[in-house]
Amino acid sequence: MMDSKTPLRLVKAMDVSGLPVVTVDGGEDVAEIKDVVFDGASHRLIGFTLNKRGWFRGRLKSLLGAGDIQAIGPDAVMVSTEADLTEPDSAHPAMTGDEPLVTIDGTRVLAGDGTELGSVCGVVLSTGSPPAAVGYEVDTGDGAVFVPISAELAISDDNLLLPAAAKDFIVDDLTGFGAAVADFRAKLEQGASA
Repeated sequence: MMDSKTPLRLVKAMDVSGLPVVTVDGGEDVAEIKDVVFDGASHRLIGFTLNKRGWFRGRLKSLLGAGDIQAIGPDAVMVSTEADLTEPDSAHPAMTGDEPLVTIDGTRVLAGDGTELGSVCGVVLSTGSPPAAVGYEVDTGDGAVFVPISAELAISDDNLLLPAAAKDFIVDDLTGFGAAVADFRAKLEQGASA
């Protein structure tokens, strides 16, 4: 698990789609990221569906669980070996459609003080091993802001409710969001130990 003081490298989930999946042990292009599988109810990254690479492009039966990823870089998603790709019968049920996922795109975001911030338009991932969902991109109508994910987030059919403490860590650029997430986690740890 990442220390709350370690700077996070972040990427928007939508920017991972289309990246090649490359093995560390052989440098082979074994797949391409198709879709991000994210569960809004638990605010966590489950994994990715995949496409074939090369001339015979199309959906690949194998899937890639978040825990099997070594790193997400700007140009590729890295796995140890091709064996890290999972067959559907042994994948997380949400990746095969056997378990319903709560989608969050378009969900209204409210702060703990009752202020409407906008609606969710994306998920932000940390790029380390394993990658994880660390925030949401929120369309304010005047642009986008980024809000950190925490266990205190509540979601209903209509709203995503941020804890009041999260409002102080909202930023409007992805570059500064890694530090905001680290600071938010440190504040939560302080509160838990107090």
